[in-house]
Amino acid sequence: MGLKTENLEDMKIKEAIWAIIEEWDTIIIHRHVRPDPDAIGSQCGLKELIKVNFPDKEVYAAGSSVEDLEYLDVMDQVPEDLYEQALVIVTDTANIKRIDGDDYRLAKQWIKIDHHPLDDPYGEIEWVNTKASSCSEMIADLWLTFQDKIKMTPKAARLLYAGIVGDTNRFLYDATTPFTMRVAAELMSYPFSHTEVNDRMTAIKPHTSKLMGYALENFQLADDGVGHITLTQPLLKSLDVDDSETHGIVPLLGKIEGVEVWAVFVQQSDGEYRCRLRSKGPVINGVASNHGGGGHPLASGAHAKDEKELEQILAEMRTQVEMFHK
Repeated sequence: MGLKTENLEDMKIKEAIWAIIEEWDTIIIHRHVRPDPDAIGSQCGLKELIKVNFPDKEVYAAGSSVEDLEYLDVMDQVPEDLYEQALVIVTDTANIKRIDGDDYRLAKQWIKIDHHPLDDPYGEIEWVNTKASSCSEMIADLWLTFQDKIKMTPKAARLLYAGIVGDTNRFLYDATTPFTMRVAAELMSYPFSHTEVNDRMTAIKPHTSKLMGYALENFQLADDGVGHITLTQPLLKSLDVDDSETHGIVPLLGKIEGVEVWAVFVQQSDGEYRCRLRSKGPVINGVASNHGGGGHPLASGAHAKDEKELEQILAEMRTQVEMFHK
């Protein structure tokens, strides 16, 4: 099909991963906490591929459920004692501390599949491809590499397509490559409604639209192109919005003219802050790493204990903008 772009090393890793999957009777797949469509898509898409190709294997998707993403798939209840004789595969998770659930530590063998920069090695086998748009693209690449022996299903195609769409913001981000588009086209050849997937991913709840209005009205943008907004717990409660529903305003704020980097600070119930950091050019994942997080060069997440640390994050983002323009 002309879609394979792997080098020899990538090919060896993919061969090793599929060979290990063939060996194990019980496989438990994890992903990161607070999952996005790519986390669910890669995790559950891989689960579906393994189940349909190895009907006798026990395959589970582990982690906490997220109501807003249950239109993609739901998580399994995984008994702790299964881990002692299981292979664990972790998708879309750069750091061990971000793996959802702790029982993975009991497994006999781990595999890491991820597209974030490699700053926290773990697992006996690591397949990290920072050039991939998403972890879902990597799982689809695994299928394409061995499609003579890996059967695709409409459910798996839908999940992987959703993951790609989610992490590329509907193919708008720089990480979208010609390979990404060709993979998406191959997945779309299976009988699922890509329109339905896109509609579900872009749907806005009435109370969330109020949050978007508030964000546009109260977003603070400095002359140097550094923008931010802080969403406090009282504000979220007044709008009947929880943390999981605040992600929709992140790409919206990036559309404002003059924005180069921006942050959305969401106060948690303990008073600390979840920080979503984005950029149109300056590299900001180093800033995230300085504050208990990480991610991609232009899209990262961090954590702040208080407002003083929020100011420190903004100062570091300003430094990155200055360096970018030198």
